[in-house]
Amino acid sequence: MTKIRVGITGQSGFVGSHLFNYLGIQSEIELIPFDKDFFSSESKLQQFADQCEVIVHLAAVNRHENQDELYRINVLLVQQLVTACEAINSRPHIIFSSSTQEMLQNSYGASKLEGNRLLTTWAKKNKSKVTLLTIPNVFGPFGKPFYNSVVATFCHKLTHKEEPSIIEDKEVSLLYVNDLIQAIHEIIKNPVSGEYESIVSHRIPCNKSIRVSEVLKILKYFQLNYLENGVIPSLSDNFHRDLFNTFRCYIPSNHYPVKFKKNTDQRGSFVELARTQSSGQTSFSVTLPGITRGNHFHTRKAERFAVVKGKAKIELRRINTEEVISYELDGENPSYVDMPIWYTHNITNIGSDELFTIFWINEPYNPADPDTYLLTV
Repeated sequence: MTKIRVGITGQSGFVGSHLFNYLGIQSEIELIPFDKDFFSSESKLQQFADQCEVIVHLAAVNRHENQDELYRINVLLVQQLVTACEAINSRPHIIFSSSTQEMLQNSYGASKLEGNRLLTTWAKKNKSKVTLLTIPNVFGPFGKPFYNSVVATFCHKLTHKEEPSIIEDKEVSLLYVNDLIQAIHEIIKNPVSGEYESIVSHRIPCNKSIRVSEVLKILKYFQLNYLENGVIPSLSDNFHRDLFNTFRCYIPSNHYPVKFKKNTDQRGSFVELARTQSSGQTSFSVTLPGITRGNHFHTRKAERFAVVKGKAKIELRRINTEEVISYELDGENPSYVDMPIWYTHNITNIGSDELFTIFWINEPYNPADPDTYLLTV
């Protein structure tokens, strides 16, 4: 099968890293690595453009103390990309991330409008394909607090014992990052024709229009019930599931492992493993000494590992990063660790006896859509 060669400017940013990770598990895509230093080298940027059939241009400055400088940088990045393509007579399909702010009177929106104009001019001149995406407010795991979105800021503050504040309680249109990258993936695979055949304007719909205060109310509910009391909330609709998975990714690693309350009397002991307002699947495993299970990650599933007998080491690593988080759990003091999405994870029996582990996951296993990707921690 011939693969589509795709490059992502802004590959290390919030949306860029999610898109890079997602496309990396698609069999029909070959990723062309990008580094922000390429914009400082004409030859490197040209070499990058020459290798790509599709370029998703995400590189941009969202916030800057100098609004004129923000505008200048964002427009310059588009100009440099167009110049690099023209210099080597390369005509990749460029997918440009614009914003609903392009209709507002601010420097960021104005820079996106000018980027649209520059790319449209280039596409007409060179008979190249350009897709101009209008994207609402994006939220999701690993967003940078005080920079990417109000959701990221709220999640960071609530998981670090700080009190969020609302500057303006307006209605916001929110789009979950996974839905955005899936939409971009579909455009890469099946580009559509527009008014000029090769120039397409595409508005990505939001998942939810909601007041800022309502978002904070939901996140405070997660803080009180899940973070402080271990109760798994109702995940019956996608928005709450996506907001919950986002919230979980801001919890400091030293929050885990969480010890269960062990009730002991003359009959023995009793431990409540999970109090949940959500359905799902519960299972258990017996693991022999020295054996490791797992080494996979999920993109949407919430999962809990509870060690009730034996000794275990649980390891996690956010994909495409190097830091490994490690926990040791002992069934003598039953405890659990919850797995964030996009973290590959495993569990190893480090004791001399059998290891008994109970697993809870928020959706039953579906072999047609397992959301399980093998990757060694």
